[in-house]
Amino acid sequence: MARRLLLARIHAAERRSGLWSRPRVDRTAVLVSHPKKGQLMRSDIVPGGIFPDYELPDHENRARKLSEIQGEDPLILTLARGHYCPKEHQQHLELAANYPKIAVAYTQVATISTDTHHTNQEFRASTGAQWPFLSDPERTVQKDLEIQEYTDPEHDPMIPHTLVLKPGLVIHTIYDGYWFWGRPSFVDLWHDLRAASSEVRPDWDLSKSGLRETWEAGDFSPFHGWNKRSPKSMPTSYKS
Repeated sequence: MARRLLLARIHAAERRSGLWSRPRVDRTAVLVSHPKKGQLMRSDIVPGGIFPDYELPDHENRARKLSEIQGEDPLILTLARGHYCPKEHQQHLELAANYPKIAVAYTQVATISTDTHHTNQEFRASTGAQWPFLSDPERTVQKDLEIQEYTDPEHDPMIPHTLVLKPGLVIHTIYDGYWFWGRPSFVDLWHDLRAASSEVRPDWDLSKSGLRETWEAGDFSPFHGWNKRSPKSMPTSYKS
């Protein structure tokens, strides 16, 4: 009995001191290891860097640049093994299931795989995805980023990665998906995109000092959507 009371007191002291609290994770700088000398892809592909603006044919065989797909929004980019991999299907099925949320959050998605055009079409259709799937059978991205999955000589894919990119293809977070649990869940992406959006959306917090005065002065440039409208298009109920 005395021993139990002593242990209970020790545990209570540890709780009060914070020893049992969960460690906090900085989701704005997720760094992952790379099999090659511990690097993360190519040495310059790190949070805060600029991701290359690759131009590849999409599922409709149209040449698309990543910057064109992204526009002025955050971008979720998956570098995928391809249609043959069940892990890719699970990740992309989850993304497709949550795509309505991604769309209303003004966020874009793109997938790059080493599949040929028709296989890439099948991959996209099988997951119900509504975003561009880019085909890179020449392995331009794999070679340029130095992410060959050397443990699979049969398919010669890329080591799977998922990136969250801020406008301008600025890298916010990177996940190494060689193992499935290294890939982000939709909850992980939600946290990343909240942080990224709060950095790049000037009207993220409408209580920010000066924003209301800017609006009332007729300057709509900081306000998403309104920055592309003319003053004449403002609802009459908003006019003084």
